[in-house]
Amino acid sequence: MTLAIAPISAVIPTRNRAAALARMLESLVRQEVLPAELIVVDASPDSRTQDVVTAFAADPAHGGCRAVWLKAERAGAATQRNQGVARATQPIVAFFDDDILFEPGCLQRLWRALEADAALGGVNAMITNQRYLPPGFVSRALFCILAGRRSQTYAGRVLGPAVNLLPEDAANLPDVTPCDWLNTTCTLYRREALPQPPFPDNFRGYSMMEDLALSLVVGRNRKLANVRTARVYHDSQPAEHKADAAALSRMELVNRHYIMSEIMNRRGIADYAKLALWELFQSGVSLVQQRGGPQFWRIMYGRMAGLGDILFAKPSRSGP
Repeated sequence: MTLAIAPISAVIPTRNRAAALARMLESLVRQEVLPAELIVVDASPDSRTQDVVTAFAADPAHGGCRAVWLKAERAGAATQRNQGVARATQPIVAFFDDDILFEPGCLQRLWRALEADAALGGVNAMITNQRYLPPGFVSRALFCILAGRRSQTYAGRVLGPAVNLLPEDAANLPDVTPCDWLNTTCTLYRREALPQPPFPDNFRGYSMMEDLALSLVVGRNRKLANVRTARVYHDSQPAEHKADAAALSRMELVNRHYIMSEIMNRRGIADYAKLALWELFQSGVSLVQQRGGPQFWRIMYGRMAGLGDILFAKPSRSGP
């Protein structure tokens, strides 16, 4: 089969996940369309990931898809993506997680959606195992307060203090559905629409919510959309940075406050009241889920540390 090559530079940050990356690349080469180049930015301490990329690059079956391996200058999802974008040569930049599995037609549908509408700055795929679910009574009431108005659905929206909700996968929706934000799991952006660098230095390490920050900036001047029929499965892998509940909780609060105040320019009393309400709701959810166990108290410790960071402006960066 002759593969079509699209003018896309796909940037893939990774660390210590050579097997997951190999699975992702195996699913990618079964697509009808391949990017012109893959840029893998690797923070691994060994050569296993480099070996995977070298083997991919040496396979003539991949046609004109050029694979580039870069040693990460600094570990961190956002900083590795910035490094990859700096080396990109194509007019469209894709961000892929290293642990996704593409369903048939995914990349082709994303590319066609972007090409069909010049006003679109970016599009992303539907994650089949991470999607919007209709909220219950309490959540719907909370969303109404955060949004400032009642809505039939809050799918794909960004509410109040930078609360971002996933897109909805419903058969009655158009294939290309407008949304407020895009994740970086499987996303295409026009390079001309991206800020330089795409991600500010605030986002380090796991870089929680850096995708929200980027898409809100792009969305100031361009439309954003979810391509519902372009689908991936997110085979999320365990990692050291995901194991520290306190650090993640702290990072989430600090980053949400940064996006709310600096990117969305929401700094009023009402905005902070909504942020407090959201954090109280999240704490209640954690209490129920963790049954008040040690993990709950680690989460609460992280929130308290994050609050201290905000109040005393300790680190002007993402997380502790």
